[in-house]
Amino acid sequence: MRVLQLIDSLRPGGAEKMSVTYANALAQRIDASFLCCTRKEGLLKKQLAPEVGYLFLNKKNTFDLQAFRKLRRFVKENRIDLIQAHSSSWFLGLMVKSTLLRVKLVWHDHYGRDLNQRRAGSLKPASNYFDGILSVNTDLQKWSLENLYCKKVHYFRNFLYQVSSSGEITSLKGGGTFQIICVANLRPQKDHLNLLNAFRILLERNPEVSLHLVGEDQHDCYSKGIKNHIIENDLQKKVFLYGEKEKVGLLIQQADLGILSSESEGLPMALLEYGFFGIPAVCTDVGKCAEVLGKEGKIVPAKDPEALAAAMAHYIENETRRKIDGDRFRHRVMNKFSEETVLPKVITFLQEL
Repeated sequence: MRVLQLIDSLRPGGAEKMSVTYANALAQRIDASFLCCTRKEGLLKKQLAPEVGYLFLNKKNTFDLQAFRKLRRFVKENRIDLIQAHSSSWFLGLMVKSTLLRVKLVWHDHYGRDLNQRRAGSLKPASNYFDGILSVNTDLQKWSLENLYCKKVHYFRNFLYQVSSSGEITSLKGGGTFQIICVANLRPQKDHLNLLNAFRILLERNPEVSLHLVGEDQHDCYSKGIKNHIIENDLQKKVFLYGEKEKVGLLIQQADLGILSSESEGLPMALLEYGFFGIPAVCTDVGKCAEVLGKEGKIVPAKDPEALAAAMAHYIENETRRKIDGDRFRHRVMNKFSEETVLPKVITFLQEL
């Protein structure tokens, strides 16, 4: 079996990380593994294994015929059997499938926003031609079964593959006796303002704590709102922004606690990374965060800064509990969200197609 991962960008993000994870992991288990980045390269390109065949299209618009021809030629020359199209890249995958009928097309759904506001739109007629759908949680699986025509829909957990901790060391800034990290791109659904409001409450009781925000900054209105909030509340010496980082694990390892304050999620990779590096986590009860964390961390309601602050304070003030939950969370991630647990089932599904 020869499989191509299709993704629009290689900037650090959940779907993007999973496309690289699948490409690298499959390279060790099938005949050949490939990845095509359609629009914008990024830091994740450096994490591709040497065995993975790579193509960058530099696609300019939805109907970029030059990019389509380039991808079609790549698929044909490399005898690719199956395209695994992540998120919005399904359209280009469908264009290729329509001219190379032997190629199978699987859509990988990573949607992490409010499903009540999601509309099928052009996905519905397009799904007639999907050979299968992979969903990162059961809510997305249910949505596809109810709203799309393709009925070969399976839920497979996100998983970690060879998370690297090597590379140039970036130190967390500001010192402090307790360091909290939030790995989340600066996007509205990540609700950083909820976290900042909780952090202000936390500082009143625990003044030696610091907060470290790691994730892509698009320098838009949302990003400016976060920075203005930090300045207006005189948090510049307590809250630090790092932008996107290739070796995010090096920063996680230095932290005492991992946070996700999102108002919506799918199955967040950041939460798996906290567990992999053995730090306890606090997250909002959205998406499949509770399923990932189990009883080995703190789950709080979304948009409730008081509850979020109380959960963070619990770990600051209980070192023994922090160590126990960190160890148990690592064990849980390695047993339920590892390559060895998830990937063989995915391969079986793809082979049956």
